[in-house]
Amino acid sequence: MSASPKRPGRTGMMKNSADFERATRAAKFILARTRLRPRLAIVLGSGLGGFADALSDSIAIPYARIPGFPRSTAIGHAGRLVLGRAGKLPVAAMQGRVHLYEGYSAREVAFPMRVLGRMGVRAAVLTSAAGGINTRYQQGALVVLRDHINLQGVNPLAGRNDERLGPRFPDMTHAYTPRYREFAMEEARRLGLTVHEGVYAALLGPSYETPAEIRYLRTIGADLVGMSTAAEVIAARHMGIEVLALSCVTNMAAGILDQPIDHAEVLETGERVKEQFTALLQALLPRLAADVSPRA
Repeated sequence: MSASPKRPGRTGMMKNSADFERATRAAKFILARTRLRPRLAIVLGSGLGGFADALSDSIAIPYARIPGFPRSTAIGHAGRLVLGRAGKLPVAAMQGRVHLYEGYSAREVAFPMRVLGRMGVRAAVLTSAAGGINTRYQQGALVVLRDHINLQGVNPLAGRNDERLGPRFPDMTHAYTPRYREFAMEEARRLGLTVHEGVYAALLGPSYETPAEIRYLRTIGADLVGMSTAAEVIAARHMGIEVLALSCVTNMAAGILDQPIDHAEVLETGERVKEQFTALLQALLPRLAADVSPRA
């Protein structure tokens, strides 16, 4: 008589139900180290972490010190949570993120967003480096995401759902908050910046896409491609956190230009557009903060 098969995913489901407690413990650890109570968070992607260095009255906590927090191993990601003020506004800024291609699960990738939510964050700005598929884009272009296509093969909400975090079947019709996208386009026009709107395709990585894959992504409606963002957005919206996502086109995707893709180019382009990116963020933060400030 053959042995009974194991019940699939039982251990994972038990871990899933513990996310609330784990995130709460990490949030308490962080808040015990500052008097700031940010309701706004920023996730800074490849080459864009310098924004956090300009925050005043700041403290920086390495991810390795935060209970249960995954550690970033990607080049260009400092792996620190910085809490400080942008002007007078308290913000939490993640200098780098973790990715599925580093060996983390989708729930681990989304865990920092869980922690931010338990800290009281109600709006998040997610930034990323991306490859440009839309031929109207140029290297260095800034793009406001209006939607995504998750082709990573996983979802951070798979497994047992904890209603304390959010509903079993969260709606993703407006995953990227429409009024925040309007704020971004308005502030970009006011600053004289050319900013596009587009659809982001999230792939697993770490290899860059082939030209055939890029042709496929263009056919299904993608304007940019990257290896992050989708899991974080899904977890944020599950918790009721509003989302704005900004991508910098740090390279044109495979086959768009007749040249190879180099990660050093990604970091160099992020550095080149840093001033424009920072100016847009600084203009946006007061509007986002006002939107999530406690009402009298």
